[in-house]
Amino acid sequence: MDITLAMDLVREAVGVALKLAAPMLVLSMVVGVVVAIFQAVTQIHEQSIGFMLKLTVVITVLLVGGGWMLESLQDYTYRIFALIAS
Repeated sequence: MDITLAMDLVREAVGVALKLAAPMLVLSMVVGVVVAIFQAVTQIHEQSIGFMLKLTVVITVLLVGGGWMLESLQDYTYRIFALIAS
């Protein structure tokens, strides 16, 4: 295995990880900011509200985009196994 091939594999692995994690992280962050603003305006300081909403968003994203995430991860894994076999 060449150094450039190994670097390309690592770069692609980081790209796949970011592509898979980004929807959950971004939506969770947006929900957290919205809940924080709502709690600041209403002076309700209950931590479980933000946690439950973030958890609901992450589960919804996993249910909606889980198939796409699995296909993306499988494609990357197949490419790695094809490189190992060759």
